[in-house]
Amino acid sequence: MKRKLVMIGNGMAGVRCIEEILKRDRETFEITIIGEEPYPNYNRIMLSHVLQGKTEVDEINMNDWEWYKENDITLFTGEKVTEMIPEKKRIKTEKDSVIPYDELIIATGSSAFILPVPGSELEGVVGFRNIQDTEYMIDTSKQYKKAVVIGGGLLGLEAARGLMDRGMQVQVVHLMPRLMEQQLDNSAAKMLKKDLESQGMEFLMEKQTTEIYGEDRVEGITFSDGSSVECDLVVMAVGIRPNAELAKQAGLDVNRGIVVNDQMQTSASSIYAVGECAEHNGITYGLVEPLYEQGVELAKYLTGEKAAGYHGSVLSTQLKVAGCDLFSGGKMEEDENTDAIIVQDQFSGVYKKVLVSDNKVVGVVLYGDASDGTRLFSMLKKETDISEFTSAAVLQKAGEDAVDGMIADMSPDETVCGCNGVTKGTIVQAILEQDLKSFEEVKTCTKAGASCGKCKGIVEGILSHTLGDSFDPAAVKTGMCGCTTLTRDDVVEEIKKKGLQSPKEVRNVLGFANEEGCHVCRPALNYYMRMIRPEEYEDDKASRFVNERMNGNIQNNGTFSVVPRMYGGTTTGDDLIRLGEVANKYNVPLVKITGASRVGLYGVKKEDVPQVWEDLGMRSGYAYSKSLRNVKSCVGAQFCRFGTQDSLGLGIRLEKELEMVDTPHKMKIGVSGCPRNCAEALTKDFGVVCVENGFQLYFGGNGGTEVRECDSFTTVKTEEEVIMMATAYMQYYRETGIYNERTAPWVDRIGAENIKLVLLNEKQNAELVERFHHAKNTYNEAWSSTLKNLEEKEMYEIVKK
Repeated sequence: MKRKLVMIGNGMAGVRCIEEILKRDRETFEITIIGEEPYPNYNRIMLSHVLQGKTEVDEINMNDWEWYKENDITLFTGEKVTEMIPEKKRIKTEKDSVIPYDELIIATGSSAFILPVPGSELEGVVGFRNIQDTEYMIDTSKQYKKAVVIGGGLLGLEAARGLMDRGMQVQVVHLMPRLMEQQLDNSAAKMLKKDLESQGMEFLMEKQTTEIYGEDRVEGITFSDGSSVECDLVVMAVGIRPNAELAKQAGLDVNRGIVVNDQMQTSASSIYAVGECAEHNGITYGLVEPLYEQGVELAKYLTGEKAAGYHGSVLSTQLKVAGCDLFSGGKMEEDENTDAIIVQDQFSGVYKKVLVSDNKVVGVVLYGDASDGTRLFSMLKKETDISEFTSAAVLQKAGEDAVDGMIADMSPDETVCGCNGVTKGTIVQAILEQDLKSFEEVKTCTKAGASCGKCKGIVEGILSHTLGDSFDPAAVKTGMCGCTTLTRDDVVEEIKKKGLQSPKEVRNVLGFANEEGCHVCRPALNYYMRMIRPEEYEDDKASRFVNERMNGNIQNNGTFSVVPRMYGGTTTGDDLIRLGEVANKYNVPLVKITGASRVGLYGVKKEDVPQVWEDLGMRSGYAYSKSLRNVKSCVGAQFCRFGTQDSLGLGIRLEKELEMVDTPHKMKIGVSGCPRNCAEALTKDFGVVCVENGFQLYFGGNGGTEVRECDSFTTVKTEEEVIMMATAYMQYYRETGIYNERTAPWVDRIGAENIKLVLLNEKQNAELVERFHHAKNTYNEAWSSTLKNLEEKEMYEIVKK
């Protein structure tokens, strides 16, 4: 009979432990996981990317719902454990569930520390720890403009950068005289502050917050020196507090965190703790790499594998703020027992400091170029004797390639990707067993480099070292997912060649490892099938993300937003009346003008969404979809004294022509009435700038954190030519893009000049336009059918599947 293994917490450290247990032994335990948040396991490190607009919430899941089912894990989400009863080996939840256990893992993580000052309970004061916090900040940025982030550490700076990218004016309040004082020395901290100030971030250094003031909502903060600043949002990023109260109530030994030994055992029999809630040798850790190390050691112990246990971690830090590349590990400041090797290039903004003691690296601080970080930190952890190294190239052996030498010396169990806990041995095994040839294939198969991407150079170095002469550094083929070694192009070619008719048939015929597919290939195959066979293939709603299945974006409380299309931000009195009537009928808590100039209904209950759409009788704005989201345009020549053409009218025409049809990722178009570019057309997926003699066309732009300006395409004379070029462009992207790939990386991968050659070829252009119109007809028919015939019950049967 299987032993009952129960885990409280569904976060990164705990689930990593479960993954490691399943790798070693799938027969011993019956596993149950209880998570307080209503989500599957997701990557908290990527919350800063969500806040910055670089990725979506549903794209940061590390293990989707299917993973739990496939591994026979009983999962409770949105349910809080309220009591542990060690003497009876059972736990209780707030929903009165009583769950017995043989072995119990506490992986409850931590909470944001909220400064205990007057006003900290006001609306508009938030931490930065989870999806709910992130979505709250995003929603706030749509209504308010002034934010204060308290805390100039890693998390605070990431929050500040994200809020700036959301259009807020941000001031960072920091108690200490320098930023990231726990990770950077004075020189690197000064460079960081200067770079962030040049991006528009403001700093209030050596300020102690004494009060947050306001009536019902925060209006500002006051400091100990009597000064104050006004703000609409306060983000607390001053530290974390281990969630150890549950263990304390149950009588376990608790200091700052839950006290554990080297085997991660608590003071109670058969109860263990890992992650931010655990305290080992007086230390609690808040970075992911040591938490993964704890999970691995606990997995070894629980499965009977002989192991040395966990003995603590040496920490390193990397910052993911745009334009700032830094790394630090070990000691930062030299003392009487250390010597410093310092390289500073003020012209290039590069600073490197290595601290040495007894011929061993004891500290690393890098700014501006952190490419040496992994190599130097590996030497620090291994206590490598550096007698044979020259300091002229920052500890590179004379005559030897630094990265290749470092990779050759790395042990198989050494971590390469700290974000996802992937070791060199895992990568090498995947390369050899799965015949991987590129970084993208390794990333898809192992998750190495799938988060912040800082380890890409090391991963490529391992590829080169493992494959030897057969390694092609130019290989950029992207694998589909972990279910197959076939690339996107391989799969699409096989679908066409073999006449495959469904995703299930694709997986069976092409030998996917998982017959049911995974969260990566299911939506991708559904997209490719519909793109290749628009008439024969029937869209599989169950393979789509919940937002697409529900025709609305899911909100932080489980409700949805409903956003109808308003071409060019224009509407009618009748439509506004209908929106008001529907909002009142369903008690919609928020009706708001969106950033795309539409009226959105926010907080619609899940069960009301189909009827809301039916009552509105309006076309969807596709604010949730991988398709054309909106066309931003200025008023143009009709009203503006600088306008050269009717940009508003052209924008509406483009939106009507291109809406609804699925693309590999979301798309946005901008149409500016003159070169002043009020519609920001030069950072859109497709841009149009109106000039006296016609229309300048651009493509491949992207706003947000990693800005990519458009490539210049061509100039045309008529609106009909604009629409033809935009249509051909979208169809070419549909046919050659990788699912989940924005147009900016697509243009970089395909090549701007190659795209121009295709689109400017009259015959190829006409064929692309014809195929797009053919596809769009099927979408029009499907949408009409959905509005007229799909009963509410039927929709929810699809969602449940």
